[in-house]
Order: sequence, then structure tokens, then C-alpha cells
Amino acid sequence: MLAVKVPKKEAERVRRQLLELGVLAEGYAVKREGEFILFPVTKPVEGFELVEAEFERLERRPHSYREVVEVPKELRPLLPSSFDIVGDIAIIELPGELMPHGRAIGEAILKVHRNIKAVFAKGSKVEGEYRVRELVHLAGENRTETIHRENGIRLKLDVAKVYYTPRLSTERMRVFEKTQAGEVVFDMFSGVGPYSILLAKKAKLVFACDINPWAVRYLEENIRLNRANNVVPILGDVRKVAGKIKADRVIMNLPRFADRFLREAMMSVKPGGVIHYYGFGPEEDPFSEHGAKIKAAARELGLSVEFLDSRKVRPYAPRQVNIAIDFRVL
Repeated sequence: MLAVKVPKKEAERVRRQLLELGVLAEGYAVKREGEFILFPVTKPVEGFELVEAEFERLERRPHSYREVVEVPKELRPLLPSSFDIVGDIAIIELPGELMPHGRAIGEAILKVHRNIKAVFAKGSKVEGEYRVRELVHLAGENRTETIHRENGIRLKLDVAKVYYTPRLSTERMRVFEKTQAGEVVFDMFSGVGPYSILLAKKAKLVFACDINPWAVRYLEENIRLNRANNVVPILGDVRKVAGKIKADRVIMNLPRFADRFLREAMMSVKPGGVIHYYGFGPEEDPFSEHGAKIKAAARELGLSVEFLDSRKVRPYAPRQVNIAIDFRVL
């Protein structure tokens, strides 16, 4: 078979170049010969040393659990195309028709994704004061505690006892990039600390409040795990904390009920400070209602607001989106 022969130190650069040219032969293991690497190619490539070599075929691994799972043919269109991965735990949302086949689905996920050790199905919606859901064990280890890595931090948590979604990782990094060195931050609904621990890398001080004692327990562990000693954990109702803190930046990641806490947020931000507000809204016009509530809350306190950014963060439900509104309080 035709191959490109390059020194080891140039191997990664050449591999990327061959991929860009579309000539790297798929399904074969690269070959090592002394201080050289041989890449199988589909046709001659100018500018490289070409040789003939034999290559070992690679066994193709499935890319999706749907390729290997065994369920009745008529149910296959119902198989979800994605699921959440928190640490080494997978959480999948299955329609009722597929729940009797949950074990087979869980085993297929474990087979395809070697880094996953436990699979659960969502047994209920996120609900209650602590924003948790019932989980149904499908396959693998029957445990719900894990360590999740995102944005250069580690988060220890129990997916059955606290609210956490990996789908906001990009949004959390967006807020981090807007945060200025030396700021005081108030994370009103901190959970286990995905915003707080990350922002602590820049902020002078982060006050992190949550009403769920399990969330605060894991937050305290995550402070130690990440050496984020400038994070102050607060267990309790944020309404009892509001006004006692004056922050440069306030995080309101409670999208279902954040509008009920706008007064508390504005009481806790310094003049000119920024609030990151989250909510849910209809796909066609998700911002208007929330914007009106923000203005009304400011008027009640004799304040004004300057809207900085409004964006759709992610789809949430049919024709519903999770939105973010950044505004300055004046």
C-alpha cells in the first residue's frame, strides 16, 4: 500500500495536512519504522517521501449506541440521538415506550462509550425547591456521585441530590470571559459551584448561595478540590442574603423562577454592576416578557437598567428556549 514517510517529530503536522488534503486512508493503523512514521494514503502526494508498506486494518468502533442497541424495529425511531454525560455517568431521557428496553439501551451506551461507568434514565422532570429529578438506574454501576470536569475545573456532585447540567458549560465560559479581575461576584443560585468555582479564577471574592444543603456540601468540597479559597459558601434562602452583599456582578441561574428574585438581585449589585439573568421563553419571542419584568423591577427600586446582551442559550422544550439577558443596573 502507498504510504507517506516522515520523521516522528513532524508526524502530527503531516497527519493534519494529509487529512486536510483528503488523502489519508481510513481504517488503518499508522506504522512506526525506527525514527519514522508511515501514513497510508489513497494516492501520491507531492512534496513527501513515498514508500510501499503493509498496514494493519483497524476494527471500526460504532460511533453511537443506536448502532448496537437491540430494540424492536418499530421503536428505533424513538431512540434519543443524545444524552447528558456528567463525569462518568450518562443520563438519558427515554419515552415511555422505550423504558421496558432501558437495560438494553444502557448496556449499549456502556459498550460504545468506554469512559461511562453508569447509565440512568430521567424518571421525572426537574422539580421541587432543590431542583432535582428522580433517576432510574439502567446499567453499569449503581451510584450517582461522580467528578465532572469542565472549563479547567473539577466538580464533585451527586446527580440525584443536586441540580447540574453540562449543557451550560459554554455559557459559563462566556460569563467568565466577561468577568474582570478583582470583581466581587454574587452567585445567587450556585448549586455545586460551576459558575462560582470558575469565576473565582478572576474574581477577588465570590459569594455562592444555595438553599439545597447537599449542593452547599458539594460546593464546599469543590472549593477544596479546586483550591478556590476566595469562594464563600452560603446555605440558605437568597432573599435573606440579598442587600447584605454588594457585588460587581450577579449570576441569576434559576431560569424557571429568576423573575421572582429580580428585586433581590438589584439590591445586591453595585451601581454600574452587571446582572446575568436566565429564563425560559417561547422560541418566536423569548426576550420581551423578561425584559419588561426587568424594567419593572428596576422602576420599583428607583433604578434604571441598560441592556447589554440578549441571547438564546439552548433549546429547552418544544418551542421553548433557555435565554440569557445581561444588563447593567444604574
